Amino acid sequence: MKNITVSTVGLGYIGLPTSALIASNKIPVKGMDVNPKVVETINRGEIHIVEPDLKRYVADAVKEGYLSAHTEVQPADVYLVVVPTPFKGNHEPDISFVEAATKNIIPLLKEGDLYIIESTSPVGTTEKMQEVIFNQRPELKDKIFMAYCPERVLPGNVMYELVHNDRVIGGIDDKSTDKAIEFYSLFVKGELHRTNSRTAEMCKLTENASRDVQIAFANELSLICDKAGINVWELIELANKHPRVNILQPGCGVGGHCIAVDPYFIVSDYPREAQMIGKARETNNYKSFWVSEKIQNEKLQFELKHGRKPSIAVMGLAFKPNIDDLRESPAKYIAQRVLQNSNNEEIYFVEPNIKEHHIFKLTDYKEAYEKADIVAFLVAHDEFKTLEIDESKVNLDFCGVLKK
Repeated sequence: MKNITVSTVGLGYIGLPTSALIASNKIPVKGMDVNPKVVETINRGEIHIVEPDLKRYVADAVKEGYLSAHTEVQPADVYLVVVPTPFKGNHEPDISFVEAATKNIIPLLKEGDLYIIESTSPVGTTEKMQEVIFNQRPELKDKIFMAYCPERVLPGNVMYELVHNDRVIGGIDDKSTDKAIEFYSLFVKGELHRTNSRTAEMCKLTENASRDVQIAFANELSLICDKAGINVWELIELANKHPRVNILQPGCGVGGHCIAVDPYFIVSDYPREAQMIGKARETNNYKSFWVSEKIQNEKLQFELKHGRKPSIAVMGLAFKPNIDDLRESPAKYIAQRVLQNSNNEEIYFVEPNIKEHHIFKLTDYKEAYEKADIVAFLVAHDEFKTLEIDESKVNLDFCGVLKK
């Protein structure tokens, strides 16, 4: 594939890094986002999200003229759909953003173009978009290439993993798979694995459902250990000495736009079959409720013991350590519960990776720890691990910050 241009639809946590990486390989990329502020920020060579190395990639690509941002989809040879796929109130997957992006692309399509969905999607989404495209442009049938290729990157290490991780690529036919592999080989050093679009879609969901089940086991252990008076961190460390045991670390729930969402895509389509996957979702959601109740109980006990209301530090709002992403964050849910249950207590909300929040007034982590009587560690940010722990405080560790 020579002298191609790429159009990405969606410039968020995956769309922007992907666009910047492709552009760093001297391939012109025209990114589209519905948010004018995001477009303006990128065109200044700046970024609107926290991700190591991304700022340098974007700045260089914009300066060299290989990356530009727009509020409308631009003509290209390759179209990447990298938009959110949330679920509706009843946990049914919502592919309306994918469909809207596709409909914006349809008028621009020409013979030989490559259309790829990277957004996490229910099984059969690529085939549905094939129908949408050919219903409006029947003359393009068998004349364009369509594939599904999910990302599998870790926030905080996205720029490295986009290059070095293996990718699963599934076309609607063999020719589409070949074309998509040819495209990704331009900037991916990991192995490119061939399959069909339905298997690729299920592979993405399976990866995250598997993680959710494993985390649910660790979270369930933490509930049991709390009742049994056992240090769950020590227990897991000892159990993992077994050569074939690898238990993950418990937390205050599961968040993010992947692990906390994708399993529902399977459960929604296969409710009778997905028993373990559905139960894992229940367990991880319950853990967040349990943590908030634990904080509430400690608050009441403090009042009974000291005859005054305690000050409380809620340490962390992001869905995982050292990022600024609050999507589906269990810590944010817990913080909201603490706020709702407040009775004029002084509450300090801490998230070192963002500057401000529209609901929570943020406090510096050192100041919050110093002033609080009850400290609830919800996210294991690196900053929290540097604190000198005061044993006279009520230190509630839900994420392993204090484990030794």
